[in-house]
Amino acid sequence: MQTVLDPRKPFAPPPNGSAATVGVFDGVHLGHQEILRTTVRRARALDGAAAVLTFRRHPRRLLTGKAPPQITSLEHRLVLLERAGADLVLVADFDENLRDTSAEDFVRHWLVGRLGARAVVLGPDAKVGKNREGNPARLAEMGAFLGFEVLVVPPVLVGGRPARSSAIREAIASGDLATAAALLGRPVSVMGTVVHGDGRGRAIGFPTANLNLHHELRPPRGVYAVDAVLDGGRRRGVANLGVRPTFGGAQGEVVEVHLPGFSGDLYGKTLEVEFLAKLREERHFAGVEELRAAIRADVEAALALR
Repeated sequence: MQTVLDPRKPFAPPPNGSAATVGVFDGVHLGHQEILRTTVRRARALDGAAAVLTFRRHPRRLLTGKAPPQITSLEHRLVLLERAGADLVLVADFDENLRDTSAEDFVRHWLVGRLGARAVVLGPDAKVGKNREGNPARLAEMGAFLGFEVLVVPPVLVGGRPARSSAIREAIASGDLATAAALLGRPVSVMGTVVHGDGRGRAIGFPTANLNLHHELRPPRGVYAVDAVLDGGRRRGVANLGVRPTFGGAQGEVVEVHLPGFSGDLYGKTLEVEFLAKLREERHFAGVEELRAAIRADVEAALALR
């Protein structure tokens, strides 16, 4: 996948044009995935590229002064977009200039000019341009003289409700992993960089990868069964989200992942962690032996999950 992180730098549009879509795609949930599937399918039919225009930061940060918590950081989004089949992702900064760009200028510059769009794929509520004037009907009118078709993808319903980022945020924040996973079409996950900790886990026989998260929404504090995505595969483990009360409490919330039997070096690497089930609340233990026994039970419970 080609990723253009600086849209100010020139790059050639795909030689055969593209099927293009535009949006934040926070979470890359089931609704987003259907839009991306349609984009990829149409791109292949046109012998062009499947192109995505997304934004570095959520537009609401500028429009309302407050952006919602991110389900997925930009780096995480890019990984998920590539998995969904995107050939080209252009990352734009939603700034005052972009906010004030008319729908027609937005389409001419970004979708047609930068991405060579021959087809534009949108969700039913998609709107682009100043004052969100560029709805699917308006874009279809533009496409008639700019040379692209518009495909509108209906919402994906899960249990009678549409898959939306707002509903997923609420589910993750409340610890409802099952609902969030159903709307995402995959387990709730976070991505972070493995950093050096204080070595307490290794000292008690359970070494952990300490994650510096990429500013992503996470489930509530507790101990979870997880899968860590490593080299394209998955490895079962246990994650602790909390403040480590047995050791006097951390200054901030930490995310530690223990992977039974793993002995590789993860420092400095990016790790994606999928939350499968909550095993228990984080709590204070009377001593190290009691903590060891609890972690052993956590590992057994995690490995027993299917």
